[in-house]
Amino acid sequence: MLDRIALFLLIVGGINWGLIGIFQFDLVAFIFGGQAAIISRIIYTLVAISAIWCVSLFFKNNEMVEETGSGRSY
Repeated sequence: MLDRIALFLLIVGGINWGLIGIFQFDLVAFIFGGQAAIISRIIYTLVAISAIWCVSLFFKNNEMVEETGSGRSY
């Protein structure tokens, strides 16, 4: 669950950075009252923590779960 939350926040951050890079428009700052607003700073911090968390995904074993019970192999 924590991995999914981190991924969601990284997507939000990536979209925001894309908007900044292409249009010079900071969506988070626009919605929450500027870059210095406390809510904007919290969101920026959560995105940064999510990025650090997702570094750990490089080192996890990602084994595919195989469905059993049908007797067939795909």
